[in-house]
Amino acid sequence: MNYMLQIYSGDGVSSWESLSEEEQNAVMAEYGAIFQTPGVTGGAQLQDATTATTVRVQDGRTLTTDGPFPETKEALGGYYLLEADDLDTAIELAARIPAARMGGAIEVRPLVER
Repeated sequence: MNYMLQIYSGDGVSSWESLSEEEQNAVMAEYGAIFQTPGVTGGAQLQDATTATTVRVQDGRTLTTDGPFPETKEALGGYYLLEADDLDTAIELAARIPAARMGGAIEVRPLVER
């Protein structure tokens, strides 16, 4: 089964800024180590949500809005793609993602297999 582990940061900016440079480097090393985990097939960090453009089509017209349209306390900050035998394995990896313990959340969602 393939899973997407979506990384949502809460008040991550202030949490991040409160860390020393050494602590920030350690957290980044944790993110890097997850890429080395067997079954992880991809992933990326996203730019800040304020750089987003929301696209909708209404009455045949394409409408765009700068930034994320919905107001939210958590913003999607990145993701990993994981091939795992079961949900428990995906949850174990999700629990290792630093954002999970730094005020954020990890959404584990199976991909539709076609």
